[in-house]
Amino acid sequence: MIKWYLKIVGVAVFCFLSNVGMGQSEADSNERHVMVTMRMIGHEILLKSGDSTSRILPVQKQNDRYEIRFESEFEFDPVELVFTVDSVMLMAGMAGDYIVEVEQCETEEVVYSYEKGYLLTQDMVPCGGRKQPKDCYTIFISLLNSGAGFQTITESTTVDSSTIEKKESSSVFFYLLIGAVTGIGLILFMRRKKTEEVTPDSDVFLIGKYRFDKKNMKLISEEGKVDLTSKEADLLYMLYSSVNETLERDQILRVVWGDEGDYVGRTLDVFISKLRKKLEGDSTVKIINVRGVGYKLILGAED
Repeated sequence: MIKWYLKIVGVAVFCFLSNVGMGQSEADSNERHVMVTMRMIGHEILLKSGDSTSRILPVQKQNDRYEIRFESEFEFDPVELVFTVDSVMLMAGMAGDYIVEVEQCETEEVVYSYEKGYLLTQDMVPCGGRKQPKDCYTIFISLLNSGAGFQTITESTTVDSSTIEKKESSSVFFYLLIGAVTGIGLILFMRRKKTEEVTPDSDVFLIGKYRFDKKNMKLISEEGKVDLTSKEADLLYMLYSSVNETLERDQILRVVWGDEGDYVGRTLDVFISKLRKKLEGDSTVKIINVRGVGYKLILGAED
């Protein structure tokens, strides 16, 4: 717990120093965050294609359109591409609307594209099962509302006339929060309580009262630890990456089980039942069956 609070204190101090500097520093920091996110998307796409050595070339930007180029050719499955891009964007906290386009390098022909939108009733993801052959591709990601790019949105969000007033008062709240968090962190540091060490944040996700440690395949809560199998961990991660959105059965089977061929019609249902059992300690976390379509992970569900 001490190390966890010290991390918060560190982030708080960094944010404080950033905010008392030049006004442009926040925009610069956000832009660097976006550029790192785009490179991480390129990195994950290459890993999915089995390439762990080729370079991702410098990311280029024109307005709110980012160009991700690669040193080597690769192949991709549209379903995995959508899952990879959306997962990285979600983990980076970049909620909002965006369009992803994949162009063939020489012809500049768009061979695949889709739109992700929190204001859409349904994401526009075409051609899910058509695998693209190995070739030179460039990926373009257009941020349609970059101003809202750094907040996680799970339900449709509206902006009213009070937004500006809220932004003006938020800075006061921010500094009060910094002081409170810093004070708590210093008190805990002085008392030196022995608590459980948490794995790196990049591998740990909050699901209700649980910490989902994907790397070590565990669900951690105050009641203790629950072990997950590799497939359970992959399945839970996929559901979490599209939280509050319905995932089709075939899409889940392709991404989690791939071409292994070791599943039958009821395999997914069995694994869903196992996950429900392991998450039953928190009534606000539910995996629901969307009849005839697939499954959806809901966080903050009412009893």
